[in-house]
Amino acid sequence: MIRIAIILGSTRPGRRVEDVARWVAEAAGRHPAVKTGEAGLELVDIAEYELPLLDEPAPAVIGYYQNAHTKRWAATIDRFDGFVFVTPEYNSAIPAALKNAIDYLYAEWNEKQPGSSATGFTAAPAPPNNYGRPWARSKSPTYTPRSRSTRTSTSTSPNPKPASAPPANARKPP
Repeated sequence: MIRIAIILGSTRPGRRVEDVARWVAEAAGRHPAVKTGEAGLELVDIAEYELPLLDEPAPAVIGYYQNAHTKRWAATIDRFDGFVFVTPEYNSAIPAALKNAIDYLYAEWNEKQPGSSATGFTAAPAPPNNYGRPWARSKSPTYTPRSRSTRTSTSTSPNPKPASAPPANARKPP
């Protein structure tokens, strides 16, 4: 069976990435390969791994992990054949927590197909694979860019403003 991890790429309080990841899993679950059991999906939340800023003494390319949190993260990622990174866009890039989680490992990402789904407040958030293309190409010779971007409101109130409304403190374009 092909195993696909849907990685929640944010640890921020009040994040919306959980809802988007469930939507991605629901949509992917309609694929015939998932329906027949040829492929499986699993949500992987980087917040549950509590990874501090990279604290391994040796570079990930060596594969000599010393910390329990790294070994647990490596074992999780290693068991998958592909990934969908579901991530918000923070200042035109992926969140630091996701970059940190990626940098912890090396071989566990190799030869595996990545995909992405980005969310953000702007009209068209930059897909995270705009940031990750060079990394993805270095890991998988079969890498084909695939992404989905969605715009969401950043309000945490029970009655958020429509996604088309800019925040009150938004700067006007020049």
